[in-house]
Amino acid sequence: MSSPRLEEFLCRLYTDEKALDAFLRAPIESARAAGLDGAEATALADIDRTGLIMAAASFRARRKRRGHRRPSRRWPTGSSGF
Repeated sequence: MSSPRLEEFLCRLYTDEKALDAFLRAPIESARAAGLDGAEATALADIDRTGLIMAAASFRARRKRRGHRRPSRRWPTGSSGF
């Protein structure tokens, strides 16, 4: 159940208060509007809402403390022989 679209939607829920509020009011509709399929939307509707809210608050606080800085380390792109 870990599609890139699902991961992107979860990131949005963690970082966007309006998206989180909309999801909490209408989880399946919000997930479907984000392009998730029926199975993904249904699975997200059953998510631990308290945990989701706590995680979102934690991520927002962490980003606020960091001042939205970019990571200092850049990961290499291209072929590295792995």
